[in-house]
Amino acid sequence: SSVRFREDGDVSPSPHSAPRTATRPVILFGTVLGLLVGLAMGLLGGGGSVLTVPIFVYILGLEVRQAVAGSLAIVGITALVGAIRQGRAGNVRLRTALVFGSVAMVGSFAGARIATRIPEPVQLLLFALVMLAAAVFMLRGRPESDDPDRPAAGWGTVAPAALGVGVLTGIVGVGGGFMIVPALALLLRLPIKEAIGTSLVVIVLNASSGFAGYVDAVQVPWGLLAGFGGCSILGVFVGTHLMRDASPTALRKGFAFFLIAIAAFILIENAIHVSAG
Repeated sequence: SSVRFREDGDVSPSPHSAPRTATRPVILFGTVLGLLVGLAMGLLGGGGSVLTVPIFVYILGLEVRQAVAGSLAIVGITALVGAIRQGRAGNVRLRTALVFGSVAMVGSFAGARIATRIPEPVQLLLFALVMLAAAVFMLRGRPESDDPDRPAAGWGTVAPAALGVGVLTGIVGVGGGFMIVPALALLLRLPIKEAIGTSLVVIVLNASSGFAGYVDAVQVPWGLLAGFGGCSILGVFVGTHLMRDASPTALRKGFAFFLIAIAAFILIENAIHVSAG
């Protein structure tokens, strides 16, 4: 049978989890996969975190809400490392990040509270749709305005976008960088390097708020998160170093098709669960 892992080490049935007979090896393998998440983030400048929820659910056997909460913790920690590095390089507009992030935090906390009342298969269906959206953004490449002289949008336009990003973050547990970077670049007219750096600060705020919305509703596997997070951070540094000799366009396209394949599996599997009642 399948199991889910709780903080106390006990197990109980879960429809999406890993085989009971492989408990320890699966945990070790899944933790090491944190390196893959970090590598993807380092090589692609983001997007790798979208793999965290599938790894937690389908390999490590966590409940969906545990997986989303854990993903938010991993996303926040790795984004913080990236934000510090980008800040030292002068690529962070802190005031913009704090204003955008404050609005997103409201949405993220609300999204997390909403998610505690959504059936798990429905939550995974939403996650798969966001995964597909992330793949589409990767295939399209970095956002570029066709009118560089157009003034920045007002906060009356930007605030709903920030709120929407936050709600999605809270529900499905992704950082939302693929949505935040275009919003900062196209709506607020930030240069792409500053949009990427600033987005990392927003992601830290967003993920922290979403995690706070889950923390009293799920049992958080702190030990697992520590191991996975450590591997992810190591992967970020390795990926950033390897990025100098890699083709970013080819990497983005290859990773995007990989995401589409995973999203298709999640959509089909959970559509069957939903239709079966």
